[in-house]
Amino acid sequence: MLYQVLHTVVPPAAKAVWRPTVRGLEHVPATGPVILASNHLSFADSMVIPIVVPRKVVFLAKSDYFTGTGVRGALSKAWFQGMGMLPVDRDDTAAAIGSLQTALDVLGRGEAFGIYPEGTRSRDGRLYRGRTGVAHLALTSGAPVVPVGLTGTDRLQPIGSTLPRLARVTVAFGAPITVAGEYDGIALGRARRDLTDRIMSAISDLTGQVEAGVYNDRPALDD
Repeated sequence: MLYQVLHTVVPPAAKAVWRPTVRGLEHVPATGPVILASNHLSFADSMVIPIVVPRKVVFLAKSDYFTGTGVRGALSKAWFQGMGMLPVDRDDTAAAIGSLQTALDVLGRGEAFGIYPEGTRSRDGRLYRGRTGVAHLALTSGAPVVPVGLTGTDRLQPIGSTLPRLARVTVAFGAPITVAGEYDGIALGRARRDLTDRIMSAISDLTGQVEAGVYNDRPALDD
């Protein structure tokens, strides 16, 4: 109910203020399981994508946003739950592994799941090497992967800022990458790496970002 209320109010208001440019939205299926794999430039990314996609998109969010106390904690929890996000403790290895099952549960319900293969935000604007969790989800669930390219969200809400600013944002969706039958007979590790690299290449084509060629290590105080 809260999601329906927020999604009725927030997207139209946000679009009126920020006027995002959206390309390729027709590539996002209206129903059925789908993985939206995006580059990651800003805390605002997990708000921007659900705002422009007409169906519910579930993201994982840091568990701290759901455990605060007092009025501020209650409002934070309500906001993130209302935006369709699920909590995950990224500092707990077992919980992080369990988050993959949470994602599979979302896809198993025929919903859309959003993920950042880089793992954390790019602090220098480059596109970092993708981690293979996204390929694990696709190969296990059979869900197609729609690459998403975000530009301008690093100016919308720069790292370290608490409130969004006025900035031009573009959200581009690429053609779905399907996996059914694509990797039959190929070693699982190799299949995951190849599929992940294909997804990152598609994202790069959408954003024009320079590819770093290395993994992006999460800073100690990253969100």
